[in-house]
Amino acid sequence: MAEITSRKNDHLDLTIGGDVGFRKTHLFECVELLHDALPELSLDEVDTSVQIFSKTLRAPIIIAAMTGGNDRARAINLELASIAEECGYGFGVGSQRAMLINPGVQESYSIRSVAPNTLLLGNLGGVQAAKLGSHAVAELANAVGADAICIHLNPAMELVQPEGDRDFRGILGVLERLANDLRLPVMAKETGCGISARVARRLQERGIMHVDVSGAGGTSWVAVETERLQVQRRDAVLAFRDWGIPTAASVSYCSESGMKTIVATGGIANGIEVAKAVAMGAHAAGLARPVLKAFDAEGRSGALTYLRRVEAELRMAMLLTGARNVKALRGVERKILTPLREWIS
Repeated sequence: MAEITSRKNDHLDLTIGGDVGFRKTHLFECVELLHDALPELSLDEVDTSVQIFSKTLRAPIIIAAMTGGNDRARAINLELASIAEECGYGFGVGSQRAMLINPGVQESYSIRSVAPNTLLLGNLGGVQAAKLGSHAVAELANAVGADAICIHLNPAMELVQPEGDRDFRGILGVLERLANDLRLPVMAKETGCGISARVARRLQERGIMHVDVSGAGGTSWVAVETERLQVQRRDAVLAFRDWGIPTAASVSYCSESGMKTIVATGGIANGIEVAKAVAMGAHAAGLARPVLKAFDAEGRSGALTYLRRVEAELRMAMLLTGARNVKALRGVERKILTPLREWIS
């Protein structure tokens, strides 16, 4: 358990202050939303609300999965979840793997005391889920009051960790079983490398209709894990720092496959990028590292100010494209520039 606690602290420190970002972008800069000079809208008429998993969000914003498993993580989760409750956003906890080893750390994931109405996404690795029965996975989700469970897919990250998993067989079948057995929605979630068109089709064929693409362009978890390695071992994995599918391309792939729920996580940092993600087919955008950095710099007020700015930018972008609501935003005129055009053509 001490090893996991240390790893969680390393992850937080490196995410906040380390050089762990992708050196390529999410490619939303290649999505141009066409300006509407005659929107025939008042800013007050713009409706940013969206419904996901039977919960209504005031805006299509999710404070994405970050941490859990120790006292430091608990403090962060409680503060950020209280913001999600106040603002009407969704919230995701970090991997609940630590709860399997030590049920006593459940408190670090339990945020319902401050966020009773918030859309809450649980989180468990695919490899860990493969070792559990459906009932045990449901119990993990229910223990924190989750509205859905994310089963995260992170082969690149695991391969870099000295203590990481090496066997990823059977996870697609586990996702299918969980989707059939659980009353909660099951979401397949990558961890920074994106979901391809082929993987989206394979998921859909097995009945998994909810995804968080978590594409390339934000935090590189390969870079995070590389920083944790001894110097002499880093050269063997540095080539994979920028491995992955850009977030914008991954959103397009999942949208084309007909997924019911798409969360666009991976480098999104402002309201215009949220608007572009929705226009490309996402139902919400997940923000993680920018929120954590704002919280680290200025506490709860800093994170709250940052997220309110993102929402205000989204509202302005919607008016300037003539989108009265999120459904209309999904259909606004847009131009796709290179290199994203090559990715999705």
